Amino acid sequence: GKHRTVIPCLGHFKEEYEKVSKLYMNNRIRTTKYTVLNFIPRNLFEQFHRVANLYFLFLVILNWVPMVEAFQKEITMLPLVVVLTIIAVKDGLEDYSKYKMDKQINNLLTKVYSR
Repeated sequence: GKHRTVIPCLGHFKEEYEKVSKLYMNNRIRTTKYTVLNFIPRNLFEQFHRVANLYFLFLVILNWVPMVEAFQKEITMLPLVVVLTIIAVKDGLEDYSKYKMDKQINNLLTKVYSR
């Protein structure tokens, strides 16, 4: 039935190892949620899944309607922007610490059993 191809990463097998190893997933650990490219959109997406943030966004949008405007537009936006910024910084720092830990774990030396 099933078979497994094992190619040592030594000497004259190196080219064959590199060719075959591209076909399979690596065993690197990745516990981070974000990348540099998707941090802002994904973080905002997660932020607006909270009911409180949607409520403040609703107030900001409502305040842009001239007939309903109760405060200055900038003052209404300020609490929402401050909360979103603080939570984004917190999430970014947490994710960066996870990235550093993943990098440390992925670069550990391991022992391989060989007869």
